[in-house]
Amino acid sequence: MPFLTAPKIHNGHQWLPQGSVIEVADDGTIIAIRPELPPGTIHYDGILTPGFVNVHCHLELSHMKGVVPEHTGLIPFLKTIPTHRNDFTDEQKRIARHDGYNELLQNGVVAIGDIANTTDTLDVRANDQMHYYTFVESIGFTEANAARAFGYAQQTYNAFAAQHGNKMQLKQAIIPHAPYSVSSSLFRLISEHKNNAAISIHNQESEEENKYYLSKEGNVRDLLHTLGIDDSLFKPTGLSSLQSYLEWLSPTHPLVFVHNTYTKQEDIKYAHKRLKETYWCLCPNANLYIENTLPDIDMFIREDARLCIGTDSLASNHHLSVLSELQSIKKHFPHISWETLLIWATNNGAHALQMQDVIGTIKPGKKPGIIQITGLDDESQPAVAKRIV
Repeated sequence: MPFLTAPKIHNGHQWLPQGSVIEVADDGTIIAIRPELPPGTIHYDGILTPGFVNVHCHLELSHMKGVVPEHTGLIPFLKTIPTHRNDFTDEQKRIARHDGYNELLQNGVVAIGDIANTTDTLDVRANDQMHYYTFVESIGFTEANAARAFGYAQQTYNAFAAQHGNKMQLKQAIIPHAPYSVSSSLFRLISEHKNNAAISIHNQESEEENKYYLSKEGNVRDLLHTLGIDDSLFKPTGLSSLQSYLEWLSPTHPLVFVHNTYTKQEDIKYAHKRLKETYWCLCPNANLYIENTLPDIDMFIREDARLCIGTDSLASNHHLSVLSELQSIKKHFPHISWETLLIWATNNGAHALQMQDVIGTIKPGKKPGIIQITGLDDESQPAVAKRIV
């Protein structure tokens, strides 16, 4: 049974007292946190933390790395993805998503919230090396086609639900893609599917989304017309997108709002008042890649929002590294402490994926994985996160 220590240990909530030692069983279960150094303690440089949780990723788009130029804005980005996502062979797609999966593992990720429009990622889930929550997207903006759109998502969901892990948790849920691609009827069908399932949604990633709900103006209409979608029956609500679509979802669902680049204070307050459980997932490198801007993270902190971290896809990011996302936040918001950032990347992410009983914190009885982070305070070398347990 190894004993592990480092100059700093973060347990998912806070820094442990200096000199603390983690006692770990051979299968990775935390046995105890000790205040002294037993004989044979292994000393690591840098920081030890629970394994990272990547709450929002699109592994099935890994083959599209570099296809979309940076800083196009969301609407041109969304036009490009469906146009070019099938310009690749099945073998190219398979190799890319397995490379992406391995990159996540190498960068210390122990659990992922992965978006799926197809069953392509069944093969990486079968590797059984990472806890996996597959969010099966349902897309359909035409009210009359809601049942058909949901039926397609349910077939995909059933394929994932039939798969079982031996060592790792495998979960799945049907979710809405975004407010501008899901009708009110489809929102309701999704909400009724599993009352306690986590729902993840691309939220307010562009100001155009809010414009569309407020007045049915802006570039979202252009996107819908490009995709051949008739929006003639859509009536603007005069409210932000978030304050509109939450009326169509049951508050029994934990909600994971993703991106939130243009979310306002009144939106956060509205969500916190209406819902029992909310999480706000930040994907800063993707926000910079697509829109070249970031959410007002300080505002979320003031509103006591439970923040967590995602990487989005290699179509909108150069890496699948949670540590890189944290470094981007630290660069633009230097006053946010590493103690706080590591909470977002571990414990909060575990709760967002409903896996807090197993991962997220270094606590006796849990198997969170343990990663070592080096180079945070040394500008002469890149910071690195790697799993050691």
